[in-house]
Amino acid sequence: MTARLTLVSHHLCPYVQRAAIALAEKGVAFERVNVDLADKPDWFRAISPLGKVPLLRVRHGHSEEVIFESAVILEFLEETEANPLHPADPLPRARHRAWIEFGSAILNAIGRFYSAADEAAFLHESRGLSEMFARVEAELAARQNGPWFAGGRFLLVDAVYGPIFRYFDTFDRIGDFGIFDGKPLVRAWRQALSKRQSIAEAVGADYPQRLLAFLRAKRSYLSEVIRLQAIATPQARSA
Repeated sequence: MTARLTLVSHHLCPYVQRAAIALAEKGVAFERVNVDLADKPDWFRAISPLGKVPLLRVRHGHSEEVIFESAVILEFLEETEANPLHPADPLPRARHRAWIEFGSAILNAIGRFYSAADEAAFLHESRGLSEMFARVEAELAARQNGPWFAGGRFLLVDAVYGPIFRYFDTFDRIGDFGIFDGKPLVRAWRQALSKRQSIAEAVGADYPQRLLAFLRAKRSYLSEVIRLQAIATPQARSA
């Protein structure tokens, strides 16, 4: 298509990253505008019915349409841009869409993990995440024959899981929570995704620092772990 696209974004949002990765994989030029969701500008409130990102502003000549919700944006790009990222066959395409939804459920679980108020809740959420990734491991074992979810070709479901695994790059700096223990295929998929250019470039260079600051400010069990780690680290260095 010959529209000018602007992705309305936030520095940390994994759903924005999905859209950015899909656009990059399709070779589509786009602008990216970040908004402060803690202080939403009036223009953003006017065009975002749910007050959330991502938004995709699609301009045709003098007119503009705004698409909201990441799943809708991804499907719009599939329908309008070259280089499809879904399987051509309806059955595997439906399966991939289902696992994309499972990825959204994992993101919700990650939110509960880093927001858990105490150790008991934190351990409960850790176990829940481990069980979810065990299901992913079983799916990969049953069907995978290459570096990506479906084998040798990078597809939209891979784009969705890239931002999921990115969280754990920061979590791993905080502690070993054992979520990927006994899951070699998940670990290999995570590693392959981390090396994909479109995934690496879907966030800014300061993403790890921004995410750590966000986690530290949560006043959760994990934020307390981060605080204690920061206190202990200088002592460890001087010992």
